[in-house]
Amino acid sequence: MLKIDIFAIGNRLPSWVSEGVEEYTRRLPANINLKWNQFRLQSKEGKKNTVIAREKQGERFLAAIPVGSKVIALDEGGDAWSSKSLANTLSNWIFDSEYICILIGGPDGLSPKCLERADQIWSLAPITLPHFLVRIILVEQLYRACSINLGHPYHRE
Repeated sequence: MLKIDIFAIGNRLPSWVSEGVEEYTRRLPANINLKWNQFRLQSKEGKKNTVIAREKQGERFLAAIPVGSKVIALDEGGDAWSSKSLANTLSNWIFDSEYICILIGGPDGLSPKCLERADQIWSLAPITLPHFLVRIILVEQLYRACSINLGHPYHRE
């Protein structure tokens, strides 16, 4: 069984986000145990405090990562994976890792320490996505990768 912990910044999710995330999480196969961990957004005022808030959020993420986890950071500067390459990566994670921890930063991104800790840095798209949408896109892509690996017709060529 592959355990995936997703760490995300955000205070309150709109119901449409919760519903989308729950729908795709429910569709995942039984050998994927996906758990969402929500961290409160640090308050900030001014440019200097933005950096401090991002660093504090990063420290909380790093402290919560289970020992032995492979860490995947979502960042616009990361590698773009096709759905098929994500399916291959997911297969590798299942065989190589017991725990995967995926980090979704806040509006100002992840701290440099989180990016340094990451084993892989993944970009969902070359565009900036709203943080709420990232959650739905991420879990949908995980479901799509599982579908590809299982030969399910959800993914069309």
